[in-house]
Amino acid sequence: MVDNWITTFLIIFFTFLVIVLTRIKVNVFIKGIRPLIWLILFTVVMQLLFTGGGEVYFQWGAITISSFGIANGALVFLRFTLLIVMSTVVTLTTKPMDLADAISYLLKPFSYLRMPVQDIALMLTVSMRFIPTLMEETDKIMKAQRARGVDFGEGNIFEQMKKIVPVFIPLFVSSFNRAEDLANAMEVRGYEGDAKRTRFRLLHWHGIDAIAFLVFIAVTVCLWLL
Repeated sequence: MVDNWITTFLIIFFTFLVIVLTRIKVNVFIKGIRPLIWLILFTVVMQLLFTGGGEVYFQWGAITISSFGIANGALVFLRFTLLIVMSTVVTLTTKPMDLADAISYLLKPFSYLRMPVQDIALMLTVSMRFIPTLMEETDKIMKAQRARGVDFGEGNIFEQMKKIVPVFIPLFVSSFNRAEDLANAMEVRGYEGDAKRTRFRLLHWHGIDAIAFLVFIAVTVCLWLL
């Protein structure tokens, strides 16, 4: 558990440095976290109530509040927040096509092992591209629910989680519809994952890339050792 906290704080420090270097305003990250705050809280509550171990503070049937549960809930909250923050940094500072090209270049050696590098790069790029879209969609759904009289801040934690269900259902439906539309559009345009492609713009390795790569390797090694 101590190792997990050390690793998490190291990631927090690294994330803070990235935010400072990118000069992105804090309000941007708050707006990115706000639509998903209830999902994060729901996950934290599940960890809090159903994780045993350590000193037990309260127990009623399957519900157990323990020191491990509280610690795991805090770790989940921090990791979710860091994931959203870093995703926001990537999407705001890197164009989707640049990201796809970079991933494709980095994974190119694995193509000799018959790994679908192009498909992996495409999946990662589409996932990163749709994170802001899903956040915006969540915000719209929550505003629509508020217009119907739903108060997400009213009631106890269980009542608030119950109010989130009408948000998740249309969000999942919308996500599947977007995925289907994207797949149909790619199929109509004749997309093939294993097709050989030429590149209009070639990427070149610069000194700043080497520095960023070394920093990333150093952080990764530190996290692995911890």
